[in-house]
Amino acid sequence: MAGAQRPGKPVNARQSLGRKGESLAAEYLLARGFQILARNYRSAYGEIDLIVLQPAGSPASGGPVLVFVEVKTRSSDAYGFPEESITPSKQVHLIQSAQAYLQEHPQREGDWRIDVIAVRMGRAGKQAEIKHFENAVS
Repeated sequence: MAGAQRPGKPVNARQSLGRKGESLAAEYLLARGFQILARNYRSAYGEIDLIVLQPAGSPASGGPVLVFVEVKTRSSDAYGFPEESITPSKQVHLIQSAQAYLQEHPQREGDWRIDVIAVRMGRAGKQAEIKHFENAVS
């Protein structure tokens, strides 16, 4: 099959940037004690970049919290900050996708939220800037 793309492989620079941002976000969360349960979860309503478990006893929660994470990555501010690209329509899709995941995984009952992680890639040689917005979608 000439020209066919393998699933999961980025096909353009934008997708490649997005994958890099997701990897940086995953590393960020792991370093803070989160456990990654799923990456790129797809439902009939859309995709959730990361599904993680925040451990019990963390400052933001009393018990473990299931966290659905939308990662937005930008290489410049020419079109605004990454977090500004979460439209009302995208918020609805995130909520619907989170609810679909919960229906498919009833053992994950309990507290949950939707966070946004904004990644601004650094210029050559500079480290990326990561901002974590907890409970960003409700």
